[in-house]
Amino acid sequence: MQSVLSTLIGVLALLGTPLFVVILAAAMIGFHYSEIPLTVIAIEIYRLVDTPLLVALPLFTFAGYVLAESQVSSRLVRLSQVFLGWLPGGLALVSFITCAFFTAFTGASGVTIVAVGALLFPALVEAGYRDRFSLGLVTTSGSLGLLLAPSLPLILYGVLVQQMDIPNPFQIQELFIAGVLPAILMIVLLTLYSQYANRGVALERGRFDRAEALAALHEARWELPMPVIVLGGIYSGFFAVSEAAAVTAFYVLVVEVFVYREVPVRELPRVAREAMMMVGGILLILGVSLAFTNFLIDAEVPQALFEWIQTFIDSKVTFLILLNLVLLVLGAILDIFSALVIMIPLIVPVAIAFGVDPVHLGIIFLANMQIGYFTPPIGMNLFIASYRFRRHILEIYRATLPFMVVLLVALAIITYVPELSLFFLDR
Repeated sequence: MQSVLSTLIGVLALLGTPLFVVILAAAMIGFHYSEIPLTVIAIEIYRLVDTPLLVALPLFTFAGYVLAESQVSSRLVRLSQVFLGWLPGGLALVSFITCAFFTAFTGASGVTIVAVGALLFPALVEAGYRDRFSLGLVTTSGSLGLLLAPSLPLILYGVLVQQMDIPNPFQIQELFIAGVLPAILMIVLLTLYSQYANRGVALERGRFDRAEALAALHEARWELPMPVIVLGGIYSGFFAVSEAAAVTAFYVLVVEVFVYREVPVRELPRVAREAMMMVGGILLILGVSLAFTNFLIDAEVPQALFEWIQTFIDSKVTFLILLNLVLLVLGAILDIFSALVIMIPLIVPVAIAFGVDPVHLGIIFLANMQIGYFTPPIGMNLFIASYRFRRHILEIYRATLPFMVVLLVALAIITYVPELSLFFLDR
């Protein structure tokens, strides 16, 4: 009977049944046949609600949705261009930094392609960059900020792992710090590739103009403190993550609604509703997945998985190769939140058994998901770019492949040089 029910759940999942229903059904069947009361599920959901860090999710999400409704993308592009556009390959660097910052705060790579990419693509072409190169750049840059605070996937990974009883636990601040150098590595390698790919091309370079710089600073003067508030407050220990989220949400609300007046007050209920619908979906999946995680741990599934993997793989290096291959495929076929709640309960205990630090594992996981967004044939960013720029999907594939190779090199370095992620941490 248990195998019949398990098969039925698998069929329902393939038919498009909501993820939380599939996970909840699997948890209920598992607890039932293990003779564990189903009240455990309600207890797990309550335990999640009682997690102080969880307050950061809706607050950062709301701030990101408000920013996405404003004109912050145009101010970011102007500011980056005036200070970095004069460098060799400066406009490409402007694109990478602007997209990374925007994605980190809004938490949505698709929004970055639509909002920031729409500004950068014509600017890149006008400056002399090849059309295909520019198309690949804006498509791949959309997910660059996932490793930077206050990225929602970073927070969600921290919440998930902190609910598990693992050795050498970590604070969410450590995860934020760990993502900085890997993100910089990706931007540096992409910038170097941009210079190499456009060697011999007559590119229009900007020049630093003091009057334009002052004007750009003045225009963005209210948004410039945001990274200081979030990153400075968290990294210095002045704010807890939840406190930084509250301050950020309040500051963004005041600046975009009452100072710039780009988000009308009458639109706030809609923005809040859309933001909370996304958060509600994440929390619902998260709650039932934690219950399912408890069943997996009670049933010793991670230990059995580790023993099974050991029959084929006996080294940490080989395990990490397999892990990257699996995560790249998952990143292309699942949204990042679904991939997190499905895979984290399984891979974290196994990775720790192979000697992988949980903070380093989080950076590896999100770096893979970042690349998965534009991994052919079904990476989400590929189709968003195809729709936004009205190009055939095969053209988008060809444009993104060189950038994907560069980021795979960065992924290999991130994976096999854990010191890059753990450099500033005492672990």
